[in-house]
Amino acid sequence: MPDQALRWVTASVGSGARVLAADALDGGTSSAVHALRVDTGGSQTLELVLRRFVRLDWLVEEPDTATREAEALELLADVRLPTPRLVAVDPDGSRAGAPSVLMSRLPGTVVWDPADVDEFLRALAEPLPVIHSVDVAARVGLPDYRPYPLQMRRPPAWAARPDVWERAVAVLDDELPSEERLFVHRDYHPGNVLWEGGRVSGIVDWVNASIGSPWADVGHCRVNIASELGQDAADRFLDLYRAASGRTDEYHPYWDISAAIGGLDEDADDQPSPADERFLAAAVARL
Repeated sequence: MPDQALRWVTASVGSGARVLAADALDGGTSSAVHALRVDTGGSQTLELVLRRFVRLDWLVEEPDTATREAEALELLADVRLPTPRLVAVDPDGSRAGAPSVLMSRLPGTVVWDPADVDEFLRALAEPLPVIHSVDVAARVGLPDYRPYPLQMRRPPAWAARPDVWERAVAVLDDELPSEERLFVHRDYHPGNVLWEGGRVSGIVDWVNASIGSPWADVGHCRVNIASELGQDAADRFLDLYRAASGRTDEYHPYWDISAAIGGLDEDADDQPSPADERFLAAAVARL
């Protein structure tokens, strides 16, 4: 890790602070993420996470990424959910060397293969209504939800049902089926949820937080669940979310389609995923 970033960390924690350890964490696609142990200079040692947004191509498209995550964490500070606490933010990288967010580290590990699938899905669904209830009336810094733009408007080379992909692309050209303006995580799925002792111990990676329909979070989580645990598990998750949220309105297949093909580009040709195609076909069949 660059010395400049370490100096910013210690300055953010306070006079006399020093970094005892810095370990790279797996999973970041838009950023470099490190777990830090920081001596405050007194009798306390902090477990922190430093996220540095170092991909220039991402910063060209979304220069406010650090600000967005920091604002999301501030919104969540008084919410009864296990989310990181913001320590400091360097929006433009002038102090840390790259746009950066320093936050508390939460305990736990990611789980993709739970022993009890139904209880796993229930615990995964229950935080979402709390997230969506966060008051954003006075906050205008977060962007509106939009599906990730399509870079490729044809079926991938491996597609067994090209008609499904063509219909799905056409659906994303339609208007959003909901005009709700609530707080959404935007990247809610098992890979961003930590578990400890069979319970959710952390909800992380708030850089894509947006204002939009809660169904966007449901669809994004469903496509990830279907890929790992199957379509039945994804459908069960929807039922459990309805039970937790009390929502009875229609779940439009748009949200599954947006989650499944949003951001589709030429790389998809080399990444065959029959599970994703089955999920997409199920959504298109409900149109």
